[in-house]
Amino acid sequence: MKTVNNKRPIRVGVIGVGRGSGFASGATDLVGMKLVALCDTWKEKLREAGKKFGVATYTDYDKFLEHDMDAVVLANYFHEHAPFAIKALAAGKHVMSETSCNATLAEGVALCRAVEKSGKIYMLAENYPYTQFHLEMRRLYRTGELGEVTYAEGEYNHPMAPNERLAISPGLKHWRNWIPSTYYCTHALAPLMHITDCMPVKVNGLSIACREMDAETVRVGDPGSVILCRMDNGAVFRLFGLLLPGHSNWTRVHGVKGAMETTRGPGYFGPGQVRVWHDPWLRQSGQPAERTYVPDWPEHADLANRAGHGGGDFWTNFEFANAIRSGRQPYLNVYRGVAMSSVGILAWKSALEDGAPFAVPDFSKEASRREFENDHWSPLPSRAAPGQPPPSILGCPKPTAGGLRNARKVWAKQGYRET
Repeated sequence: MKTVNNKRPIRVGVIGVGRGSGFASGATDLVGMKLVALCDTWKEKLREAGKKFGVATYTDYDKFLEHDMDAVVLANYFHEHAPFAIKALAAGKHVMSETSCNATLAEGVALCRAVEKSGKIYMLAENYPYTQFHLEMRRLYRTGELGEVTYAEGEYNHPMAPNERLAISPGLKHWRNWIPSTYYCTHALAPLMHITDCMPVKVNGLSIACREMDAETVRVGDPGSVILCRMDNGAVFRLFGLLLPGHSNWTRVHGVKGAMETTRGPGYFGPGQVRVWHDPWLRQSGQPAERTYVPDWPEHADLANRAGHGGGDFWTNFEFANAIRSGRQPYLNVYRGVAMSSVGILAWKSALEDGAPFAVPDFSKEASRREFENDHWSPLPSRAAPGQPPPSILGCPKPTAGGLRNARKVWAKQGYRET
């Protein structure tokens, strides 16, 4: 990896002052960036963030895009990224987008076309591939010690207490209350793709419905799912998440010569260990049967250790800046980003058909994209229309009376009023 050239800072604007504050804090001369503007519709929070960072603030996205800057980081709502990215690209800005890239297949097609037309850098800000142990697994895989991947598993299961979940999803139609269990799959899939360089070509999904878990919330989507991805080399990747009891962040890769995994335990938020093992008949001379260790960062350890999300928040800014400086698209480019985001959408189509397989388009090819340019299929309430799918395999469950009462109490405490 090359160090960013700091001759002239890359001027960056961030939309979204909640999660976006992490990106704003990381847009410094250490990665060759300079924060120049913030945008959000939450005026009070925007005012606070503007004072903290000492930059211009905007509530109007179009006005924000007129600010003198080189790049935009999108940290707005999960289902809004593609339209905002397309506008920024058309305005001549480089774009880094939080997960997910696209909320529909049609948005994925439009985004790929917009990146190609603009000639600008586009990066998915997926931070999980850049943890200390995932970077080590990528390095190790590339030595050939494990051989080609045959099977892999990725887990991102992040349960929260009911009131904590309500606090970050204010409103009955907030996306977190409706998102299908398969949609937030990139935290599980991105590290596996980054480690092995494989692409998904087919998807099967099964959803896990449990209304008992949401008795104290207003969530209508299912809490869990399992996704099977057939990859372009024939391997199978299993993905698990999202909100079932038992916090789990875990990655395993099996190759034709051996296997490796992150150790169970503190995982993403702890130091992390990598375990590597080989069967006796596959061991090379002098090679241990098994080893478990805490890996070092490949470089920039001091900066990564100070950043959020296990160091990932440093590396996403760093990789984005390097891509802009070099003029070369990053590893997490628009085609990989849209493919892995679309896995969640296609897995939901599969789950509603009890696991039927769905092919993943090749978003780098116009002939493959054309079939999906008008596919606006989405269970989110902002896309409500006849023929749209439900957010649960049970249909569209209604929140309980207790859940509604509890939600309104939590929301009132933080100043949110239903509209």
